[in-house]
Amino acid sequence: MAVMTNDIRSRRLRSGLLVAVASAMSFGLSGPLARGLMDAGWTAAAAVAVRVLVAAAVLAPIAAIQLRGAPGLLRRNAALITAYGLLAVAGTQLAYFNAVRHMEVGVALLIEYTAPIAVVGWLWARHRERPGAATVAGGLIGILGLILVIDLRSGLAASWAGIAWALAAMIGAAAYFVLSAQGAGSLPGTVLAAGGLTVGGLTLLAAGAAGLVPLAAATNPVAFQGFTVAWWVPVLLLGTVTAAFAYVSGIAATRLLGSRLASFVALFEVLAALSFAWLLLGEAPRALQLLGGALILVGVVVVRRGEPAQISAAAAETAAPSR
Repeated sequence: MAVMTNDIRSRRLRSGLLVAVASAMSFGLSGPLARGLMDAGWTAAAAVAVRVLVAAAVLAPIAAIQLRGAPGLLRRNAALITAYGLLAVAGTQLAYFNAVRHMEVGVALLIEYTAPIAVVGWLWARHRERPGAATVAGGLIGILGLILVIDLRSGLAASWAGIAWALAAMIGAAAYFVLSAQGAGSLPGTVLAAGGLTVGGLTLLAAGAAGLVPLAAATNPVAFQGFTVAWWVPVLLLGTVTAAFAYVSGIAATRLLGSRLASFVALFEVLAALSFAWLLLGEAPRALQLLGGALILVGVVVVRRGEPAQISAAAAETAAPSR
């Protein structure tokens, strides 16, 4: 029995890590794509709204199939879906895209992804899940990496508006990891993603109609580093790759790994965003940022070493027969 449980834990961990990295890489592409749209005349709110609504349209048919035979599932999870849409989708992305308007993509994302600290603090305060020594050590190493990547000499102090927006995105990102773990075993991840994306997109449209956020789009060609594409190309990629796939895979990874470990693995998004910003926007990372990126990777590995008990418990629960 112990051998079977360990085997399940190992498979669950491997699957969770692979899915989490794929999700992080997909999310990392969103900032550079959105930056291109905004440089072509789109507002941040419009880029977010189109991104999440396209993703909701892609996921809606799958979610509808999963809801067959369970008419009360949406009603029972209405609060979770609404919170997910308002905090994890609309709030996080609007804050992040506004941060990108005031600072480099990589810097904005790195401030946002101090979110694992908030996740650890929340789980400790709310659920008494005290972090172990490895988790604390890995977190400190990862944050040191973040500080190096930010590189205060690069002019960060001059963009206080960007810092404020990025910190708001951090709060939303922490909510994303906490809420994504909810409903496991009862609410399919695609349903949570589709519902949350719909709520988030409609909320942004309503805010724009009320004049709370500026909504403006353009059909101008979108220029990136060395090439130009039609406006609908980044829109399609934002909706399908950086939203539909990224959110569904992110929910799956969080349910496999738990909120704490998933939030640290998601720091790979930082490296992906730096790479995509370099390729698409010409924002080449500095040597100090590369060193910080290496420390982030080390921090994730150390945190992973401190999380086996949580994964074991989740695997054992999965292995138990249902009633």
